[in-house]
Amino acid sequence: MSEAGGRRGCGCRVPQRASWSLVAVSAALCLMLATSVCTAGAAPMSREEKQKLGNQVLEMFDHAYGNYMEHAYPADELMPLTCRGRVRGQEPSRGDVDDALGKFSLTLIDSLDTLVVLNKTKEFEDAVRKVLRDVNLDNDVVVSVFETNIRVLGGLLGGHSLAIMLKEKGEHMQWYNDELLQMAKQLGYKLLPAFNTTSGLPYPRINLKFGIRKPEARTGTETDTCTACAGTLILEFAALSRFTGASIFEEYARKALDFLWEKRQRSSNLVGVTINIHTGDWVRKDSGVGAGIDSYYEYLLKAYVLLGDDSFLERFNTHYDAIMRYISQPPLLLDVHIHKPMLNARTWMDALLAFFPGLQVLKGDIRPAIETHEMLYQVIKKHNFLPEAFTTDFRVHWAQHPLRPEFAESTYFLYKATGDPYYLEVGKTLIENLNKYARVPCGFAAMKDVRTGSHEDRMDSFFLAEMFKYLYLLFADKEDIIFDIEDYIFTTEAHLLPLWLSTTNRSVSKKNTTSEYTELDDSNFDWTCPNTQILFPNDPLYAQSIREPLKNVVDKSCPRGIIRVEESFRSGAKPPLRARDFMATNPEHLEILKKMGAASSIDAEDGLRFMQEMIELSSQQQKEQQLPPRAVQIISHPFFGRVVLTAGPAQFGLDLSKHKETRGFVASSKPYNGCSELTNPEAVMGKIALIQRGQCMFAEKARNIQNAGAIGGIVIDDNEGSSSDTAPLFQMAGDGKDTDDIKIPMLFLFSKEGSIILDAIREHEQVEVLLSDKARDRDPEMENEDQPSSENDSQNQSAEQMASLPQTIDLADQETPENSLDSHSESSSLGDSEEAASFTSSEQIPSSTENLETTSLDGECTDLDNQLQEQSETEEDSSPNVSWGTKAQPIDSILADWNEDIEAFEMMEKDEL
Repeated sequence: MSEAGGRRGCGCRVPQRASWSLVAVSAALCLMLATSVCTAGAAPMSREEKQKLGNQVLEMFDHAYGNYMEHAYPADELMPLTCRGRVRGQEPSRGDVDDALGKFSLTLIDSLDTLVVLNKTKEFEDAVRKVLRDVNLDNDVVVSVFETNIRVLGGLLGGHSLAIMLKEKGEHMQWYNDELLQMAKQLGYKLLPAFNTTSGLPYPRINLKFGIRKPEARTGTETDTCTACAGTLILEFAALSRFTGASIFEEYARKALDFLWEKRQRSSNLVGVTINIHTGDWVRKDSGVGAGIDSYYEYLLKAYVLLGDDSFLERFNTHYDAIMRYISQPPLLLDVHIHKPMLNARTWMDALLAFFPGLQVLKGDIRPAIETHEMLYQVIKKHNFLPEAFTTDFRVHWAQHPLRPEFAESTYFLYKATGDPYYLEVGKTLIENLNKYARVPCGFAAMKDVRTGSHEDRMDSFFLAEMFKYLYLLFADKEDIIFDIEDYIFTTEAHLLPLWLSTTNRSVSKKNTTSEYTELDDSNFDWTCPNTQILFPNDPLYAQSIREPLKNVVDKSCPRGIIRVEESFRSGAKPPLRARDFMATNPEHLEILKKMGAASSIDAEDGLRFMQEMIELSSQQQKEQQLPPRAVQIISHPFFGRVVLTAGPAQFGLDLSKHKETRGFVASSKPYNGCSELTNPEAVMGKIALIQRGQCMFAEKARNIQNAGAIGGIVIDDNEGSSSDTAPLFQMAGDGKDTDDIKIPMLFLFSKEGSIILDAIREHEQVEVLLSDKARDRDPEMENEDQPSSENDSQNQSAEQMASLPQTIDLADQETPENSLDSHSESSSLGDSEEAASFTSSEQIPSSTENLETTSLDGECTDLDNQLQEQSETEEDSSPNVSWGTKAQPIDSILADWNEDIEAFEMMEKDEL
């Protein structure tokens, strides 16, 4: 097999698992017991519809890229709600998120090869000229080594790869003389000082101008880095070496990978999330395939594909065997402890693991890829987007969604592998959701909260680099692309590197003879690198047969709950005791609890699972009195529902989660504080009253505007500059008295969000809003009625209208997973007369409707319980529903021997992405 041919035609056979997964068998059984029937596969999508969807992707890219170039360039990123560029140092800091910004026109560089994939060669040529003319890589700014490598170095190399391809075709880029490659080399040398550590692992950050450790560098004191940060360099650095002949880049990246491999936990063959760059000690010892580790695994396999070094494949397969042994719990992928891999480290998953099904396709292990992808798709169908993190019973854990492309990436690769038109329909859903919920006049805005539909003033560069590339390729036929995509490999940022690099400027490297590889079944290595042709030509329903049992995974939680079905049938035992069913007054339950861990490995596993469930129930108990955030949606011209503001709820008045939303025009009350009888009742009659916080209780304000005939109220914070971006989400409490007399809905907006409505009133006079538990679908008919005659006029008018909003409004600029949403620290400027309750973590608060709609993932389906009980001829479980408080209190003495592991669980619950 020729290495230069790229290993795309390596003809590896389809993987055959040693035995059919118990989960798949159990899921199929669950489906049968639920009397579900297998429906026919998805109908083939016509070429006309594929072309229509492909053209829609092109239009969406033009909308995002055009607004960046018009309103943001040369800034690093576009702020789509306020129609301006994000310049580091000129906007409030968002913490580590801003480390990707280096004042080097990030979005333009990240989009270079996307322009070629989308057949926009003229725009590509113009973009390259702008990069060469305007971009400066010698800025005094501290940036992330990882982000700068994958986005900027990768973007320059991807742009260079396609520039020389176009030049060879003789139509475009005839003037090009490796200028992008020279910029990439300059940047590579600027990153090299980060590797000046005894371990060879790079510092996480570097100053582009001053490097590391110098006083003016303002960095170089860090001791820790994430595994992915140190292990996601080999593709770009090796490509830079192969392109330029300077072997130093590949050598440094290889040394970092070698060190990570040596520091793996030898008994489990897993790696942790965070490592000390000087000592090599693991700082965070949990392991998964999501944030902090994800692209380390990806680059091991892709380094083998690109560079032809078998040692990378051996390492990847060793890790992959451990992943499938410990982390994979189909369809879930749950973090574990590297020293105790049978012990789950957390009860939630993060969105970054959505890349893993795509990597499994490249590996050739299709069945679990289909299972996990389907589970993720069901979560998306429930929430419209994939939340940043969600629990094992599919509740929202972190509610943001920054328009991540990993799920689209896996969808593309699964379609390439299976040819199943189902994945075209999945892609169509992604397009519809982006246009319906994320599209704004100046681009596409990240979701601040998938539950309410509120936006964040953020459009990351990876959205243009990856999302549109994968979506376009999903619907494109081979003749729609001006070059052979199979001649390239995708980096983790979806930049394209040519496979012919495997035989170009190869440096002599010795195989790591100090490493001991785990003995694996030979067939494990045969799975890798499947041919890109359809893997199942004789069985078009193969993928569907795997997906079908998972169709109800989110709503019914069946597949996870029936993992033990086969074991139950074999043993004749009852299903294991669940934490939610535990009763301290039930002697049988106490006896089962005492036996956990003493009788068998199955009992031990039951004990660990029970412990995790109790911890999560305890956490939920603390949150059960908290209310989820609400939404204020501006629906009048020219907003048409495209602006959604995150609002705090009230513990009194109409509950918007249980009643229809309230819609009406807004009007300011007089007096503005609403603390006495209104002097302008005719102005607020039948409208939603705007009131300022302060001077009296929230309930008193509500009564006064209700008596004046208002149908709802919005309290605007009197602390100037306050924002939900930087302050904990606020919950309005009552006045300690009976508030049943308050019948109207009341919501709270911080100052910056409230100023959007106030400025809209000054600009447009009549402003209509919708108060609801989450944003509602927009009204396209109303929007079309007010459209200007031409599309260009429409875009210009919308841009002007959005640009007219106050430039100080930054929606969710500082919303990061690291932000702990503690109690509300800002007091009213007029004293502490208001009682307030605040969210401890808005991302972790499930809505009440979600609690009603979703059963615990670890719970068995009702029909399945009945069948198991009939089969095992055991008496029916008599545990009634008990309050969480009743369940949680009496078990401390029984769990005394498990304190150490409980503390470990609690510590892991505090870990952030």
